[in-house]
Amino acid sequence: VQLQASGGGLVQAGGSLRLSCAASGRTFSSYYMGWFRQAPGKEREFVGRILWSGGSQSYADSVKGRFTLSRDKAKTNSFYLQMNSLKPEDTAVYYCALDTPPLTISSGRSYARNYDYWGQETQVTVSS
Repeated sequence: VQLQASGGGLVQAGGSLRLSCAASGRTFSSYYMGWFRQAPGKEREFVGRILWSGGSQSYADSVKGRFTLSRDKAKTNSFYLQMNSLKPEDTAVYYCALDTPPLTISSGRSYARNYDYWGQETQVTVSS
């Protein structure tokens, strides 16, 4: 399984960016696409996850109301992380990751160890 993330960049505070992640290779009957981020000197942090069908989304409290996960209806296994009202504290490298069957229950969604495949990092920098 390969995950290809893209869309990072530099933006001013209050701006928006959209990250993309496309999965290819082995297929699964169901999965969660998750997003994590890691700022310099900090641990990897859960951002959100979305079920393969586009339903069942969940977010970290730090991004709730500002970030939105969605599925690309035109492309199979492609997903977006729309980031609005960005803050300097959102600056980090972002990763997409795949949770494959057996799927992780809600209480375990924020643990990186529960995700089986990881994409390469994409840098998001928010200037103040």
